[in-house]
Amino acid sequence: QVQLVESGGGLVQPGGSLRLSCAASGSFVSINVMGWHRQAPGKERELVATITTDGSLNYANSVKGRFTISRDATKNTVYLQMNSLKFEDTAVYYCNARAFIGTHWQPFWGQGTQVTVSS
Repeated sequence: QVQLVESGGGLVQPGGSLRLSCAASGSFVSINVMGWHRQAPGKERELVATITTDGSLNYANSVKGRFTISRDATKNTVYLQMNSLKFEDTAVYYCNARAFIGTHWQPFWGQGTQVTVSS
């Protein structure tokens, strides 16, 4: 299994910045994709950004140019630097990872960290 522990959420004013971290631990062979999704009240969970082992990046259009995802493979940790935050970025942010366990790849999710953008 894989445990994902997120940190870094909080309250920030519009235009401010936050950095989320997510550390993976457990008994897995490898992780090939890590990323972030978010879910705002009354809305479906949506992709924010992902990063693969070879460094391929994917961002939601709504965060391009403002958010940056990065990864420390040696620590199995993924980061999300969020700049120029807007009211609409308010959501619970979930870390996710795709890990090889046993004989196949499996998805795992963290418990989420709240990000609130408010003046």
